[in-house]
Amino acid sequence: MGRLDDFQHFREHMNEKILAEGNLDTKRFWGLDSRVYEPGRVDGRTKEMMGLVASLVLRCDDCIAYHMIECHGHGVDRETFYEVLNIGLVVGGSIVIPHMRRAVAVLDELEGVSTAPPQPEGD
Repeated sequence: MGRLDDFQHFREHMNEKILAEGNLDTKRFWGLDSRVYEPGRVDGRTKEMMGLVASLVLRCDDCIAYHMIECHGHGVDRETFYEVLNIGLVVGGSIVIPHMRRAVAVLDELEGVSTAPPQPEGD
């Protein structure tokens, strides 16, 4: 199982646990969080990209990974991802850079690209 598979499995498992044990306010918040990303006057793809920018600015790596996965599922391509990441960088400042690195690692995993740094040429 890859890192993203582990993330999704843990997220789903813990969400189920929290919703089973949580109170009505928790369940209402979860419901609102799901509904706000449904297509309306603003399409779901755009809403997910907005969620990604907000997650970058708030520096939440779990949220970044979630929105990267959702954006990828909506067909967001690599060039568009970089535009979205740049918006997060401009809004959030240089403190966003480490989170951009992790976002690009997620993108690489989604696209099946190696994130390993190049090895120095040697003997």
